Amino acid sequence: MAISETFVRIRYRWFSDRLVGEILSKSWIDNAIPTIALVATLGVMIAIIPDYLSVGNLTDLSRQVAEFGLIAMALTIVILSGGIDLSVGSMFALCVLAALVSMNVLGLPLLAALTATLATGLLCGLLNGVLVGYLRLRAFITTLVTLVIYRALYDIVFPRLASAIVGSTPDSPTWDFIGYGVVYGVPVSFLIFLAVAIVLHIVLSRLRPGWRLRAVGGARRSAYNAGINVKLTVCLAYVSSGILTAIAAFLFSARLGSTGADTGIGLEISVLTAVVLGGVSLGGGRGSVGNAVIGSILVLILTNSLIRLAMPGSVSQLLLGCVLILAVLFDAKWVKNRAKILSRVYMSPTYLKLPDRSQGAREDYFALNNRLGGVDLIGLGEVEGPEDVILDQNDHLYTGTRLGTIVRFFAPDYKHSEVFARIGGHPLGLAFDQAGDLIACVGGMGVYKVSPEGAVSKVTDETNRSLFSVIDDSRLRLPDDLDIAPDGRIFFSEATIRYEMSEWAVDALEGRGNGRLICYDPRTKTTRTILRGLIFPNGVTICRDGQSLLFAETWACRINRYWFDGPRKGQREIFIDNLPGYPDNINRGSGGTYWIALLGMRTKTFDLAMRKPGFRRRVARRVAADEWLFPNINRGCVVHASASGEILDVLWDETGENHPSITSTCEHKGQLFLGGVSNNRIGRVKLPDGDPRWTTRQDYWGAPQ
Repeated sequence: MAISETFVRIRYRWFSDRLVGEILSKSWIDNAIPTIALVATLGVMIAIIPDYLSVGNLTDLSRQVAEFGLIAMALTIVILSGGIDLSVGSMFALCVLAALVSMNVLGLPLLAALTATLATGLLCGLLNGVLVGYLRLRAFITTLVTLVIYRALYDIVFPRLASAIVGSTPDSPTWDFIGYGVVYGVPVSFLIFLAVAIVLHIVLSRLRPGWRLRAVGGARRSAYNAGINVKLTVCLAYVSSGILTAIAAFLFSARLGSTGADTGIGLEISVLTAVVLGGVSLGGGRGSVGNAVIGSILVLILTNSLIRLAMPGSVSQLLLGCVLILAVLFDAKWVKNRAKILSRVYMSPTYLKLPDRSQGAREDYFALNNRLGGVDLIGLGEVEGPEDVILDQNDHLYTGTRLGTIVRFFAPDYKHSEVFARIGGHPLGLAFDQAGDLIACVGGMGVYKVSPEGAVSKVTDETNRSLFSVIDDSRLRLPDDLDIAPDGRIFFSEATIRYEMSEWAVDALEGRGNGRLICYDPRTKTTRTILRGLIFPNGVTICRDGQSLLFAETWACRINRYWFDGPRKGQREIFIDNLPGYPDNINRGSGGTYWIALLGMRTKTFDLAMRKPGFRRRVARRVAADEWLFPNINRGCVVHASASGEILDVLWDETGENHPSITSTCEHKGQLFLGGVSNNRIGRVKLPDGDPRWTTRQDYWGAPQ
C-alpha cells in the first residue's frame, strides 16, 4: 500500500470527526457549557473569598439551593411546555404567607400547614393553567397579570398578620428539623430537594407525562395531531409549577420563621436567569432538571459571593440582568447553529478499499440474464417495502410493510391477503421459531414476536452498552435480519448504531464499522452483543451444523461465517468475498445451498469514492443531502451458493421492471419468492431444478407434528 493511502487510512480511521459529531448530537451537551461556567465561577470565588468552602457556608448555600432550585424546576416545567411564568415570585410569597399563618398564627399541625401551603400553590398554578391552557391566553401577559394579583393579595393580608407571625413561634420539632436539621451533615431541606429532583427527572425523561410535555413545547400542533391533550398538558404544567413553588415556600418558612414586605420581589428574574443560564431553551421542548439545578447553583454562587464582597444590591441585579441577556443570546445562537454544525460533522467517512472486481468471484457467473423477467407478481400495489418474505407450513406468504404491518397472502394463488399484525415500525427480517411464532426485526423498535393468532409482543429492544462508547448503543436503532438457532437463541444483525431507518443508505457513505451482531437468549431473557465493528451487517442465517451462522457485510461486499458454539466458538472467517454487488438477506435453499439477495451492484465510481474519504466529507458538507453520491441500490440480483461458498447460479431481471432491487429470497416447494425494500410487490419464480417438497420449516425444525 502506498504511503499516502496508509496516511489516509490512519487519518480517517483514528482521527475522524465522528467523536465531535456524536458529542454534538447528545442532549447532555446542553449541560456542558453551564457546567464549565459553574466550575470556573466556583474557582474564582474560592480564590478571592477566604474560607469559601467552609462547612457553614456550604450548609447555608445548600439550604438556599433547595429552595431556589425547586422554584427553578417549577419554571423549567412551564418553559418545557412552551410557556412562561412570571408570577413565581409573587406565588412564592403567597405560599410563604400561607405556611406561616398556618403554623405561627393558627397553630395548625404540621401536616395541615403543609396541606394549606400546597393548596395555595396548586390554586395559583391552576388559575395560570386554566387561563393559559384552556382559555389560550398569552402566557407572558397572563402571568404578568397574575403576578400583580398575587402580590396584591400578599400586600393586603401580610400587614394585618405581620405582628402575629413575628410574635409567635410554633412548638413543632419536625418544623424545626425541616428548617435547621441535618442528616450526616447534610441539611434536611437539601435532601428533600434531591428527592424531588430525582423524581421529577424520572418523570420528565422516562415517563409519558414528560414526553408529552416536551412534545407540546417542541411542536404544539404536531402534538395535537398525535393525539396529545395539549390543553390539559399545559394546565398541568402550571399546576406542577405551583406545587413545587409551594414546597420551596414551606422550606423557606421553616428556615426563617418569618417573612417581609419584600419576600419574592425580583425572584422571577433570578429564577429565569438560572433556568436560561442552565441551558433550558425559552423556545420550549428542550431542557432538563439538571439544567435547572446547574443554573440555580451558578446564580446563587454569584449573588451570595457579591454580597460577601459587599457589593450593593443594585449591582447584583445589574449583573444578573447582563447575565440573563448573554444567556438568552447564547441560547438563540446555539439553537440556530447547532443543527448546522452537526450536519457538517456528523457524517464521518473512513477509508474503505474493496478488492478489484476482476479478483475473487468469477465475473462470468454474473453475466446479465433475464431469468427473473417473467416472474409472477404478488400483491402489486398492495404492499410498500416488503423487505423480507417468508412462508409458513400452510404455504401462506408473509411480509412486512412500510406502514408498520405484517401482511399475509393466502395460498395457493396469493391473490387474497389480510393484515396479519400491526406492529408500528417497519418489519424487516422475518423467521418462524419452532413453536410457529413469527419473529420480526422492526426498524427503530427492536425484535418482536407475533403469535399464530396475530398477537404482538416485544422480545427485546436493547442490548448491553459498550463501556467506552459515546453513542448510547444499548438502544436498538436498526435491527434488520435474524435467524433462530436450534436451542431457540435468536441471532440478529443491527446494520448501524448511528443512523435511523430513514437514513440507512447514508451509512454507506461512511464505510465504517457501525454495525454489530447480537444474540437474544430466551432462557435467560438477556440480549448481548457478540460482534462489533461490522460494515452494515445483514442477512443472518444459521448454518446446518447448528454451531455457526452466515451474515453479510453489505457495504464490504462479502459474506462471513461466525461460530457461536462448538470447538471453533468465537472464530470468524470470510465465506464469500469480493461480490460484485451489495449482499442483503441470506436464506437456506434445498440441497444444502444458500440464496443471497444483492440489493444493488457496485460501480467503479463509488468504489473509487470509498477510497477518497476527504472527497466524501466535502460532498456531505457542501452539497445538499439529496444530491450526495450513493451506492447503486436500484438493481440487484439473486445469487445461489453452495455450502462451501461456491457460486452456483445467478438470476437477473434484465429490464429491471419487475424487481429492480432485491433484498430477500425464500425458496419454498420448488419456487423462489422475492422481496425488495424499495418495491411495491413480491415476486415468485419457478425453479427448474427445485425440490417441490422442500420447505424452510422442515429444513430447520423437521416435519410438523
